[in-house]
Amino acid sequence: MILTDKILYNKVTVIFDERDYTFFSAGNLNLNLIGIRSLNWNTNMFDDELVIFFKDDGNWIVKKYQITTDPGRHYLKNPMEKTGTAILCTGQYKGMFKLGKHRGRYDALVQARPVRVYRDNDRDDELDMNVNITETGMFGINMHRSSPYSKSYTVEKWSAGCQVFASSSQYNQFMRLIKISAKKYGQFFSYTLLGEADFY
Repeated sequence: MILTDKILYNKVTVIFDERDYTFFSAGNLNLNLIGIRSLNWNTNMFDDELVIFFKDDGNWIVKKYQITTDPGRHYLKNPMEKTGTAILCTGQYKGMFKLGKHRGRYDALVQARPVRVYRDNDRDDELDMNVNITETGMFGINMHRSSPYSKSYTVEKWSAGCQVFASSSQYNQFMRLIKISAKKYGQFFSYTLLGEADFY
């Protein structure tokens, strides 16, 4: 999605106001984590975006990272659950994440509160987001990286429904920011997932 930082900020604040979402504007490094799901529902590409808005010395800062908000093709065809593969529904999830370890191995944001997911259970490589087939609960929907060494170009096994970074260097930069913010505001972080269509 190609929008200037100013236009993106203005559109986000309008969307948040219309939906009565919480937008953190008080204090420095009080992070607003916003996922934007691409209109292109390609199941195996890092074609979504994580945008972070926060103040630093009173000035608004925008950071953008390449992620996937969708599961990869492998888990769509081979669901981990009988009910199907989880796809996080759009919406705002307050305190969804907390600092922890992804699969006990490395620093990440791990699910701390229930979320709503679609269940895709037809075992093809197309994303199915049927509002009549959803579930709310704790599903291990974390925010983590793909390859620890470089950048990944296909999702495959990197996501079974998590929010996953394509680039290890972007992820490391993100986690440094998270840890600094956590020292000021605590270990819990809210997350808002929007659709690209919300901006047009």
